[in-house]
Amino acid sequence: MKTQVAIIGAGPSGLLLGQLLHNAGIDTLIVERQTPDYVLGRIRAGVLEQGTVELLREAGVAQRMDREGLVHEGVELLVGGHRQRLDLKALTAGKTVMVYGQTEVTRDLMQARELSGAPIIYAANNVQPHDIEGPRPYLTFDKDGRQHRVECDYIAGCDGFHGVARQSIPASVLKVYERVYPFGWLGLLADTPPVNHELIYAHHERGFVLCSQRSQTRSRYYLQVPLQERVEDWSDERFWTELKARLPQAVAEQLVTGPALEKSIAPLRSLVVEPMQHGRLFLVGDAAHIVPPTGAKGLNLAASDVNYLYRILVKVYREGRTDLLAQYSPMALRRVWKGERFSWFMTQLLHDFGEHQDDWDRKMQAADREYYLGSAAGLANIAENYVGLPFEAVE
Repeated sequence: MKTQVAIIGAGPSGLLLGQLLHNAGIDTLIVERQTPDYVLGRIRAGVLEQGTVELLREAGVAQRMDREGLVHEGVELLVGGHRQRLDLKALTAGKTVMVYGQTEVTRDLMQARELSGAPIIYAANNVQPHDIEGPRPYLTFDKDGRQHRVECDYIAGCDGFHGVARQSIPASVLKVYERVYPFGWLGLLADTPPVNHELIYAHHERGFVLCSQRSQTRSRYYLQVPLQERVEDWSDERFWTELKARLPQAVAEQLVTGPALEKSIAPLRSLVVEPMQHGRLFLVGDAAHIVPPTGAKGLNLAASDVNYLYRILVKVYREGRTDLLAQYSPMALRRVWKGERFSWFMTQLLHDFGEHQDDWDRKMQAADREYYLGSAAGLANIAENYVGLPFEAVE
């Protein structure tokens, strides 16, 4: 098999890159080691920055999102029992976010891929890039009892943190930056109406809370829990009881409970690898960086990477601008690090670090909360980062 760009991974970043390149007349082949049902079974966040929304529209896959997604003009910050609305639209000259689940984004992209007729291979085993440092890279994978080879010009590694793409770059080339947090998020998804029409980020002495949503009838709630907690020990009743204990009475009384559709614990970590490219292999999304979900940046940073790689490859094929290839990693990383900073900042601001924090750090945390939530400039800073910083122009 031959293609121009081989894409490893059929998550949202791989599918979005494939759709954009296909629309631009560039041949792609997507290879995914899991089945379509497994890919759609991943429960992830669903707050889309305005730049991500516009990129999905550019890809021609935004019809259902625009019809069913919820445009949010603000979020609520709850500290010390005091509720404060962050007016995103007013603080950012009209920018907003879209609440639309990552699963739904993936579903829309999968359907678009199928309708386009562009090739995608699921349940591929032993996917492996080769000769990424040379002029003729290729992929191999096993399917239906035999090995297949895909010759290509470039390889995009969109296969996540545990994927093969990053592991194909020599360890001596990569610099890893990492911060592991001493807690995780216990998440519960339920077919219940959201407790509030906008998201609530809450700091509490018992631990952080996020009241989120997927639609007007489906809610997603998160509790900060110690890393050693097991999801099996959290019955639905225990979860709802703890959630109510961390919310002000007026909010707790509005909470509608119900059976969990899904429940899981995710540890929090920050990770970035540099560079995000080696030879003709480019890392995209979770293959290159992980953020704690507090800043709602995971999917959005993946879309940011896609934006840069897509625009660079279009100029390579249409204008012969191969000089731009070396700009992918620096451009992507400038925005990645800003997203990492904001996610780290929100995590520091709103979580209880307990014994992992000394008196000085607690005072600094309290001073940050007082300043940022009590200052017009501080609120504008949070809002600007939350709706998403602008993309650089690829020129």
